Amino acid sequence: MNLIKTAISLIFLLTISSLASLQAQQYQISLLTCDPGEEIYSSFGHSGIRVLDLNTGRDVVYNYGTFDFGAPNFVLNFAGGRLDYYLSVSTFDRFIAEYDYFQRSVREQVLSLNEQQKIELIQFLETNYLPENRAYRYDFFFDNCATRVRDAISTVLGDQLIWHDEVREPVDRSFRELIDEMVYYMSWSDLGIDLALGSRLDRDATPLEEQFLPKYVEGAFSRATIQGDGPTRSLVGQSRVILDFEKPVGSFGAINPYWIFWVIAIIFTAITFIGFKKGKLFIGFDVVFFGILGIMGLVMSLLWIGSEIPSTKYNWNILWAFPGHLILAIVLLKNTIKPWVLKYLLFALIMADAAVVFWILGWQSFHPSLIPLLLVLILRTNYLYYNIGKFRRVN
Repeated sequence: MNLIKTAISLIFLLTISSLASLQAQQYQISLLTCDPGEEIYSSFGHSGIRVLDLNTGRDVVYNYGTFDFGAPNFVLNFAGGRLDYYLSVSTFDRFIAEYDYFQRSVREQVLSLNEQQKIELIQFLETNYLPENRAYRYDFFFDNCATRVRDAISTVLGDQLIWHDEVREPVDRSFRELIDEMVYYMSWSDLGIDLALGSRLDRDATPLEEQFLPKYVEGAFSRATIQGDGPTRSLVGQSRVILDFEKPVGSFGAINPYWIFWVIAIIFTAITFIGFKKGKLFIGFDVVFFGILGIMGLVMSLLWIGSEIPSTKYNWNILWAFPGHLILAIVLLKNTIKPWVLKYLLFALIMADAAVVFWILGWQSFHPSLIPLLLVLILRTNYLYYNIGKFRRVN
């Protein structure tokens, strides 16, 4: 009889304990990782934090990747590194509906946080969401929607969070190569990024720095553990796929810089050969060519000097796309050539050769589609240097 009473008491206590445990598990917190989209601003993927209240059913996503296209001077602020992103909150259903509409896959990693850690994280997010705190100065590499999510978890867990980067498969890629992974088939966007961003991107990113891309945050979370509040456990308790779409097959598209720039190179080679045979300069082609290079160099200079984005500094594309080429283009229209023009052509030739050296030595990686343009620059500066005095009066 005593044995039966003991068993009943034990079952009662276990039932009460289970109910209390269920009651204590008030929140479920997850990392959401979204696959890249087709637009340049969505081509790197996205991260968000899902908070599900198991008692009330309130299900929301905290999103650090919100910005306003209609903000005053949007383009100038973006280029100048003065664009603010902000934290927004939406329902989970609304968040998923957007990715379902654009057919972008979404994966969820439920975090193994204890209830105190969950509450602290929610308090952290709610404090960030206050009107005076929700905006932040966006930095694509070091302060974006992915790094903010990672830093929120790191702030709450502190030293209890162990990343275990030593067990990951080595990546050993520079920032530029990591970007290329995501925009490789967006050839014009890839070219624009390589033109705008300087040599600071050509160092290898550390495992922590790789997490500016959401897919690397997802990988880091899958390896991480929590220790110091009981038995060591994985940061991610369970994973599931919420939306699963087949990834589109990559393609450069019919109009891309790779073949277009080679066509330009062939045209310039042909007119140089014909000009050499017929004793002509065909200077109009050079006016257009150097004019475009000069405008590009001017934009790069403004980004280097005027932008608050550190990665636009030390951009050695300026060796071949130099602002002075714009002045050269204007001067080439005149019948009389000043002596300094010959010196400038020699300077431009040396600069173009230096750009090739910088590329070979790995001081800065240029976009591969630029090879024919560099060849054209070297060819035409050579041709003009040795022949312009024969057809134009030097005074």
